[in-house]
Amino acid sequence: MSTHSRFLRPTMYLPAALLPVLTACGDRPSADTADANTSTTLPTPVSIAPVSAQPTASPVVATGTFGSRDEIPLAFKIGGVIERVTVDEGATVRRGQVLAALDLREIDAAVTKAQVGVDKAQRDHARITRLAADSVATLAQLQDATSALDAARADLATARVNREYAIVTAPEDGIVLHRLGTPGSTVGPGQSVLTLGGSKRGRVMRAGLTDRDALRVRVGDKATVRFDAIPDRNFTGSVVLLGRAADARTGTFAVEVALAGSDALPSGLVGQITIAVAGTSLAASVPVDALVEADRDSATVFTVADTTSQGAHIARAQRVRVSRLSGAYAAVDGLEAGALVITRGAPYVTDGARVRVVSEATLDSTVRAASTAASATAPQAPTRDKAGIQP
Repeated sequence: MSTHSRFLRPTMYLPAALLPVLTACGDRPSADTADANTSTTLPTPVSIAPVSAQPTASPVVATGTFGSRDEIPLAFKIGGVIERVTVDEGATVRRGQVLAALDLREIDAAVTKAQVGVDKAQRDHARITRLAADSVATLAQLQDATSALDAARADLATARVNREYAIVTAPEDGIVLHRLGTPGSTVGPGQSVLTLGGSKRGRVMRAGLTDRDALRVRVGDKATVRFDAIPDRNFTGSVVLLGRAADARTGTFAVEVALAGSDALPSGLVGQITIAVAGTSLAASVPVDALVEADRDSATVFTVADTTSQGAHIARAQRVRVSRLSGAYAAVDGLEAGALVITRGAPYVTDGARVRVVSEATLDSTVRAASTAASATAPQAPTRDKAGIQP
């Protein structure tokens, strides 16, 4: 554990006026008199948190965006004037559904012209065949007629293909992510008019990892995603793709995380990915606020024990070893996962004291109320008139 752990201090500071509310007396009682005062003092309001299991090694953290794993740009094979676009952004479409079409008058004319060419080539080929049978036409003339017929048929096939791809249909079920074309506008060959988010391979969270982090991650590693737009919910998933070549522009390696229960989320959400590196063990962790009386790599925490007949809980002190600090949590030895530890209010609790579990919001409102009351009862400075004389 790093040396700075010896300087751990309680992280909750309360106004002096609130101390009677918390402890029912001005001073913190000693451990020797705690049991004697248990029946006469009011329960101390505290908040609690469960002991959670956290990875012992630092997880890989990255920022990414959420979207379909397959984002398909849709375009016309040939250029032309857009006649209609039948969907808007965000629309859900089915495979084979018509999404957009060009003005087909010119394209249909090309198909008709190619068909006329085939008809003419067939007549010429039939005539040369009969003449060659009567030894009037040469073999070279027959071969030329055959080649001309084949070329005409190929032109017709090309025209029909262009006609087919003058109408854009959905290649699979999905959601329209972008609409880039509007009716009446002219587009060139291959110019995207729509972007479809396919649903065949699901939706993923994409991010870029540094080379050091990319070497620690493996396909199948568990991950947690937290979106800024949905701060009260965490999504779980696993790594489904890890790039083996760095992006030429950013120098990062692509990673994709498939999420569970994310079907209703819109594409484009930005969130933070936390990947638990495979092969590391889990350790019991508590919020740093729960640590009091820290000394080097040890500290005291208070757990919530049995309930008294008045409905209050009993706080029990327990000495633990702090093995690692990670942000707002500390990995400790000596506690079981799932145990309840006191966080806010821990500096004002003694072993065996009665406590009342309240929410964070309730505790905050109590602090504000006590601060307001203290300000109202504080002695006011004497007033003076304009001449500076006290009345």
